[in-house]
Amino acid sequence: MGATKDQLKQDLAAALRAKDEAAKTTIRMVMAAIGVEEVAGETARQLSDAEELAVVSKEMRKRRESAETYAAAGRSDLAAREQSEAEFIAGYLPAPLSEQDLAALVDEEIGRLAEPPTIKQMGALVKAVTSRAEGRAEGKAIAALIRSRLV
Repeated sequence: MGATKDQLKQDLAAALRAKDEAAKTTIRMVMAAIGVEEVAGETARQLSDAEELAVVSKEMRKRRESAETYAAAGRSDLAAREQSEAEFIAGYLPAPLSEQDLAALVDEEIGRLAEPPTIKQMGALVKAVTSRAEGRAEGKAIAALIRSRLV
């Protein structure tokens, strides 16, 4: 069992003792998402820490997107709830990379290439930078930064 799942279990127990409904519900949703991912595919398996963090990140993104949708539809009450859940979930993620750190990672990966990068190499570059960022940067931001540096 990964460190993230262990932390979620401990926090769930604390939320139950404190009778914190919002935390309890949010933690249970995240743990359910991790459980679904563990049994997805042909055989059940334990997720690595990186895979658990990816699931947690995905759940946070879902909440943020839902909050934006609710806000656009004029449902500020639901938007506020989704936003607070997203902020709560963000507490389980590592600190995001700054723009400068992400740019340095991208430049370092581009520097490993023998020639200036082209659009054909973008997929490989995104994959390399994503693995080095270890969940501390969103794929959209990585892809946009790489695209801006392509020849």
